[in-house]
Amino acid sequence: MQPPSCTIATPGLLAHAAAFSRRSILAGAGLGLGMTAFRSLLADDAVEAGGLPGLPRVAARAKRVIYLFQSGGPSQLDLFDPKPVLAQRHGEELPESVRDGQRLTGMTAGQKSFPLAASPYRFAQHGAGGAWFSELVPHLARVADRLCVVRSLVTEAINHDPAITFMTTGAQLAGRPSLGAWLSYGLGSENRDLPAFVAMISRGSGRPEDQPLYDRLWGSGFLPSRHQGVKFRSQGDPVLHLSNPAGIDSGRRRDMLDDIVSLNAVRREAVGDPEIDTRIAQYELAFRMQSAVPELVDISSEPRHVLDLYGPDVTRPGSFAANCLLARRLSERGVRFVQLFHMGWDQHTSLPKQLPLQARDVDQAAAALVTDLEERGLLDETLVVWGGEFGRTAYCQGTLTPAAFGRDHHPRCFTMWLAGGGVKGGHVHGETDDFSYNVAKDPVHVHDLNATILHLLGIDHTRLTYRFQGRHFRLTDVHGTVVHDLIASRT
Repeated sequence: MQPPSCTIATPGLLAHAAAFSRRSILAGAGLGLGMTAFRSLLADDAVEAGGLPGLPRVAARAKRVIYLFQSGGPSQLDLFDPKPVLAQRHGEELPESVRDGQRLTGMTAGQKSFPLAASPYRFAQHGAGGAWFSELVPHLARVADRLCVVRSLVTEAINHDPAITFMTTGAQLAGRPSLGAWLSYGLGSENRDLPAFVAMISRGSGRPEDQPLYDRLWGSGFLPSRHQGVKFRSQGDPVLHLSNPAGIDSGRRRDMLDDIVSLNAVRREAVGDPEIDTRIAQYELAFRMQSAVPELVDISSEPRHVLDLYGPDVTRPGSFAANCLLARRLSERGVRFVQLFHMGWDQHTSLPKQLPLQARDVDQAAAALVTDLEERGLLDETLVVWGGEFGRTAYCQGTLTPAAFGRDHHPRCFTMWLAGGGVKGGHVHGETDDFSYNVAKDPVHVHDLNATILHLLGIDHTRLTYRFQGRHFRLTDVHGTVVHDLIASRT
């Protein structure tokens, strides 16, 4: 923020400022323009509480979302989509008729051989729907009847950054609003003391040196910046600058904010920048968060059986398990969208060593989140989504050995699961071919997934738009079809 002497821009206002003391100008602004700004802020709060006025709605099944994003690309072949043919043809070349000239990444494009690699892990069917789960995810297998497993996801990107950007914003190029920002814009917040959208990051055990994640992945793009996600940290203040500086108490901070609001109101009147209203709103939210967030992140009141449910990592700040518990606490307090990014799924060379560690990070905690929400009566109104940016190849990257083989990126088919929020529990949607290389039945494009998520939240994805640079944008661009087969019938 500019210093107070620079916040009044026009010559007339500068002359006015010279004629009166700072206290006089603040008082005048506070009674006049400051009150206008506060009324605008209150109006914004009223809009956010119930979403955009006039937004076309379908009947909502969910009120909020917890998105467990698995960064790096989990191997569907080793977790949810078993392929017995690979065991029979282990070491043989991938048939050219299966690949059919599809593009490869730069990491395997130079390979002269593409040997098929069978999964070294046992699979079994679980739940009434008979979904297949690997031995690496035994806890998720136990909640199979709560999960809607989608085996036929398709994406357009083949490398991490554009693929993650595509999953989170609906476009491969940076600059678009994220899914959480769209929901904040369309539906607003249920809790005025907490952000509508929170993001958290954890590092996996499988490949700790995985690709970086950038703040733009939970950004607001061209939407007003108040809709961007607030990143919670695992060390120090959960949110940057949440604590008051030394020597500043809550009353002094309140007085400072009132003065800043008045100065921002003068600036808003001078230049007409709507982002100044956002700045005022963010200052106010930050002040309210000083009381709400410390209580939120303090898990000492959680019963022992709940902590045990999430597993031993739950008390380690910044772990996936700890973030899952915080996601539940955020969701039950009305935070609209919580996105957990868990890194480490990029098993290019050492899958037999890395993947079990990575799966252990998330299996118990993700299953616990579903169970915990259900036991609290929150699962029906909370949509949980689990998955990454793409899948992995049936063929080996590099030399095929029992202990060190890896799999490359694969956008043509991968698996995600959803739970709660109106989706069918114990349901498996879509099929892949014998090599989990192509979708054989019921493909679900990324735009279809996002359209379905919005539909479950009561939003027609074709009508949630924002005008920017002369055209109306939306999360699904000009694509996307709601996948009704994923949605449970109303009882």
